[in-house]
This record gives sequence, C-alpha cells and structure tokens, in this order.
Amino acid sequence: MKKKVLFCATVDYHFKAFHLPYFRWFQEQGWEVHTAANGQLELPHVDQAHFIPIQRSPFHLRNRLAYVELKKLLEKEHYDLIHCHTPMGSVIGRLAAKSTRKKGTKVLYTAHGFHFWKGAPLQNWLLYYPIERWFIRYTDALITINGEDYERADRLSKERASVHYVPGMGVDMKRFAPVDDKEKKRLRTTYGFTPQDFIVLCAGELNANKNQRMLIKACAQLKRKIPNVKIVFAGEGASRPFYEKLVRQLNLEQHVHFAGFCKQIEEWMHVSDVCVSTSLREGLGMNLLEAMSAEKPVIATENRGHCELVKHGVNGFLIKPQDVNGLADYLQQLYHKKEQLHLMGKAGRSMAHAFAQEQTASAMEEIYTAYMGHAEKVMQHA
Repeated sequence: MKKKVLFCATVDYHFKAFHLPYFRWFQEQGWEVHTAANGQLELPHVDQAHFIPIQRSPFHLRNRLAYVELKKLLEKEHYDLIHCHTPMGSVIGRLAAKSTRKKGTKVLYTAHGFHFWKGAPLQNWLLYYPIERWFIRYTDALITINGEDYERADRLSKERASVHYVPGMGVDMKRFAPVDDKEKKRLRTTYGFTPQDFIVLCAGELNANKNQRMLIKACAQLKRKIPNVKIVFAGEGASRPFYEKLVRQLNLEQHVHFAGFCKQIEEWMHVSDVCVSTSLREGLGMNLLEAMSAEKPVIATENRGHCELVKHGVNGFLIKPQDVNGLADYLQQLYHKKEQLHLMGKAGRSMAHAFAQEQTASAMEEIYTAYMGHAEKVMQHA
C-alpha cells in the first residue's frame, strides 16, 4: 500500500507556482500525491486533487464548511504527511488534522512570510501572532523562507515543533538565464516595444500590499525626464481597476502597460531594463529573484523579504515604503548610468545562486526524508 502526502493551500495556483517539483519528487519516491485547495486546476504529478472551498479572509463563513470537508477527507484518506501552505490553508489544514495527527500523521507548515514582522501594524500582531502561537502546537515542523521569520519562529515554537530555514521557494536559474542583445531586441519587437524604450517591470498580483500605485506615481515624475519610460505590470488582481483609473488621471496611458497574467514571465524579464517591487510586506520575493537571475538590477521597498535579497548599491537599491521620489531618482540614475545597470545585473545573478531551485530542493528533500522515515515506521507498527 502506497504512502500518501497531502499538500494543502488556500488556492491551487499556489501549487502550480511553487510545488510541482516536489510533487514529482514524491511520486519518484513511490508516494501518492494529493492536493486540497480552492480551485480546479489540472496539475501534473498529482494523483488526486480535492476541491476544498478555503477562503482568504479569516472571517469568511465558507471557511467553516472548508474545515468540515477537509476533516472528512483526512479521516478517509489517512495521510502519512500533510504539508500546509498559505495563511488560511495552514490554519484550516492544521486544525482539521488534529485527530489524524494523534494517529501518526505528521504535519508540516511553510510560512511564506508571517503577517507580523518588525514594523508591522499593531493589528497584525494582535490578530496573527496569537493564531500562530496557538497553532504551533498542531505542527510537527515549521519551515520559514527568510532569516527574520526563522528567528521569530524559533522563539515562537519553544520546542513544540522543529523549525527549519529554507532559502525561499527556489528560482529556476536556467529558465531565467539572461539572453543576448539580439534576442532582447526580438522580444521587444514581439511585445510592441523599441530598443530605445526604458522598460521597468513590476511582476506580481495587483493588490494593496503590492503597493503598485507607488510606481505609477513615480512614472508621473519620470515621464518628463525620460520620455521613453515604459512601466509594465505583469499580473492581475483586485486593484487593477483602481490603478487603471489612476493611470488615466495622471495621463500615463502611453507609459504604463498592463500585461495581465503572464505565463512566459521570463520573456518579460528579458524585455525589461530594471525590475521593481514596491510591496509593503514580502516573505522573500520570487519576482526579485527571477529578475536577479535574468541579470536585471532591482529596486525594492525595505521589508524583511526584500532586505534578504537586495544589497543596496550592489545588485540594486532599497527604498523606504512610499518614497516615490527615491524610486524615481534611482530609476533615473540607472537610465543614465548604463554601466552601473549592467554591473548590478551581473551581481544580482551571482547572488541569486544561493536561492537556486537546486539549493531549495536539497533542503526540502532532507526535511521530507526525515518525516518519510517516520511514516515508514508507523506503517511497520500498524
């Protein structure tokens, strides 16, 4: 009888973005792979996908139904390992696994960035810190992806769960390998840009936390100094209508492009000159890692995830959140100093190797192997 692992998250596209290599790895070890999340994506290396109506808001009434359905699933399938991801996926997943965990199921949880961090709003600490402190008792292993979260998790755990640090979710250095000028020019032509355009890419979901309005306001300053500046937003999200209205109000229609969700995000990386992330909160920042891998300098707001990736003045620049003037100034500096732009890009790729997919995979496989060994012992004594 095959051993089984369940990956649980709020929405299933989280799996597509980060976990397909691990699905394949588990199958190669002879395990059966299941997923539980909101959504109906067809994903490779998945034996069974279970629709569970988990909602992002902790106050949504459907989360009660999600808990009941997930609990029934766990009691039916008797998983050996459960790996929880995303805030609500991890809360509902660990709560539903209380009973099966007593029977030997091991529960792992990856924190993709705690909602409480140094400098976070007080309400975040009042709401999310007590939740994590309570749910650590239902967790066998807590995995963090940045240094600040690792230190806080170690204090939070107090030996109730083992705490691990894994360097991000792993960036595919081959996929985002830089291209030559000829290919960059070809891609620009394909996407409707010219070789003279100064293209600034901002990749990620369009929402309040990602704070893209900051880049739009910076563009309003830059258009007079850099007439050929082009801002590209690669992603969808609830804030898109608001941002599109702001672009019209500032007369930036010729300078701001909404590309929507991009399957070939590496092509947009190659097209761009600089990549920007204006997030207020970030666990690490895959968009920055991908840009660094593509040898692009990055400009990012100061937060625990960005500060782990960006060395100010080496592979890019760090700015205070909402510092629109600083963002505009650094973009103008890189536009005029092409040699600095080139050197920062080179430094970024060199630094990205520490977060490469191979490094992350090795660390995660070591953690999985430890708990897979436990599952085998449980089966032998069953």
